[in-house]
Amino acid sequence: MPEDVSVVVVGSCMTDLVSQAPRLPKAGETIHGHKFFIGFGGKGANQCVQAARMGAKTAMVCKVGRDVFGNDYIQNFKNNGISTAYAEQTENAATGAASIIVNDTGENAIVIVAGANMLLGQEELQRAQSAIVNAKVLICQLEINPDASLQALRMAKENHVKTIFNPAPAVADLHSDFYKASDVFCCNESEAELLTGLSVITVEDASRVGLELLSKGCGSVIVTLGPQGCVVCQSTNTVPKHIPTTAVTAADTTSTILLKITSRSYGKMTSRKNISLWEQATASLVLWLSTWPTIPQCRWKRWPGEPTSSQQCLYKLSARRHLFHFGRICQLNYSEGEAKVSSPLICAQCPQNYCLYNKQYQVLECS
Repeated sequence: MPEDVSVVVVGSCMTDLVSQAPRLPKAGETIHGHKFFIGFGGKGANQCVQAARMGAKTAMVCKVGRDVFGNDYIQNFKNNGISTAYAEQTENAATGAASIIVNDTGENAIVIVAGANMLLGQEELQRAQSAIVNAKVLICQLEINPDASLQALRMAKENHVKTIFNPAPAVADLHSDFYKASDVFCCNESEAELLTGLSVITVEDASRVGLELLSKGCGSVIVTLGPQGCVVCQSTNTVPKHIPTTAVTAADTTSTILLKITSRSYGKMTSRKNISLWEQATASLVLWLSTWPTIPQCRWKRWPGEPTSSQQCLYKLSARRHLFHFGRICQLNYSEGEAKVSSPLICAQCPQNYCLYNKQYQVLECS
């Protein structure tokens, strides 16, 4: 049994049915799209997969249907090195599904049918209790029954497990215990606005809203602001901190907050240096499309004689391990034979004009 996992995610699994079109259709309108694909999504599953690709030992607590989508989902968790001991299947509902339309500017419209996700409850959490209370970090959201998310957060908090809560999809009457059970409360502008009733447009607005949320009992609050970066408020230092990001043209914003959330589960969760690094990562992330495909796994090539980056990588992993990488803002340290090699790497999907080094290199393709 995987009681020794570092990160446990209690949350949703969605099969994504993604259509790309020049624009979003109006009500009652039918338009032609130019691409369609089926992917693996759901806020919880995305966070779990990203944590695993960062190198954390992860487990997913979820419920999917006993159908082809559910079977594929379980296998995909295994393919990503995620424990499926608490990923259960049911015949009483279909696997959750999301219909997603993405336009040419990266905006999206999403309709979700939660399906089996809403059947995740107290019994399933009791079976996963040993993994939750022995983890280092628990991550929850609101795409499952809110009572199940709150119970998981309480269970973790009572056992001194660090908790990260993403209140999405947001609800106006969120139970007050969600704030008190959250070491890190991470939301975007629209979620923060719904939770507080305060408009969030500028960095100053986000600072005010962050302090309002912090007063409800959170350990720290992160309000993400898209191209403006994010604002961090902490109970130990109530002066809001604005962390800017790099401006890029987005292909799809679906997974950006997921990267921010899972990055908090690695190392010092609200370090200004770490958050700044991950803001750069999400700037690169929105250059790709959809949910799991947005967080690509790449095959790397070493560049002998290249100048080393001044920014050390967060990882020390095998050179053969598939890993999400965000252009050239870090380097990967790995073993080559008996020698330790420190070498800059580049992803084939990192367009030259978005590369921080802004140079041309021969690259390998991404999977």
